[in-house]
Amino acid sequence: MKQLWTEKYRPSTVDGYVFRDDVQRKQVQSWIDDGTIPHLLFSGSAGVGKTTLAKILINSLGVNKFDTLEINASRENSVDTIRDKITNFVGTMSFGEFKVVLLDEADYISPNGQAALRGVMETYASNARFILTCNYPNKIIPALHSRCQGFHIEKVDKTDFTSRIAQVLIDENVEFDLDVLDSYVKATYPDLRKCLNMCQMSSSDGTLTAPNGDEGGMQDYKLSAVNLFKEGKIKEARKLLCTSVRPDDMEEVYRWLYDNLDLFGDTDEMRDKAILSIRNGLVNHSFVADPEINLSATLVELTT
Repeated sequence: MKQLWTEKYRPSTVDGYVFRDDVQRKQVQSWIDDGTIPHLLFSGSAGVGKTTLAKILINSLGVNKFDTLEINASRENSVDTIRDKITNFVGTMSFGEFKVVLLDEADYISPNGQAALRGVMETYASNARFILTCNYPNKIIPALHSRCQGFHIEKVDKTDFTSRIAQVLIDENVEFDLDVLDSYVKATYPDLRKCLNMCQMSSSDGTLTAPNGDEGGMQDYKLSAVNLFKEGKIKEARKLLCTSVRPDDMEEVYRWLYDNLDLFGDTDEMRDKAILSIRNGLVNHSFVADPEINLSATLVELTT
């Protein structure tokens, strides 16, 4: 079976990981040099490398595989998971210096579950360390924030993002057109994982192909919208976004629009106007009865 690029090219050491901030690199290296970590809360957008950094730390610290418990909290987020699965794990003797519990997407844990986790972290602090990752740190209760060292992972620069995708395509001997690659980048940035998955899916014949619009459920609406914007089909792009975005994804799509200001013009004046429209749309999002109408109004402002 063909290996997933997201796993094949996942960095396994600090040297292979791209930090936006040299201070953060030095902090991570100091933990490795000391041979220990505090409880950690990694936050940042999807696909920026939170889980990858957590696994780099675990591997670099030499934590025994039997001393590591990984839980995807988007699937296991109940109080029972905390009380039973995690407590049973950290309550037994470790093979090494300490155990590590990696809770991916911890912002999905229910408030009651987070409250239970607080007690577990206190009780077993001498025997276990917890690494929590989340997209939205505001959904983590204050009691957990106070017990963890916060570590916000910034998205990589879009140029570096594009270069990394291009390098993977070159390493995989995939031919690509820069404009086609640009469409994939605009549709997925800053989610490197998603971009790699989409490029792998669209290059099975050795060439990165532009989407033709008939992929059905596999087609990403953002990618189609980017292509429509590039073709000058503004009305069609607005309609596609308004009919494709789910209510739960509204906040995320405003952030995506902000990350792709160049879709709405290449001058400072046009970008300033776009920033203002997106900001107002995001603020109004919490107060309007119909979020689709709010998004539509924002898109009209952005494209007129």
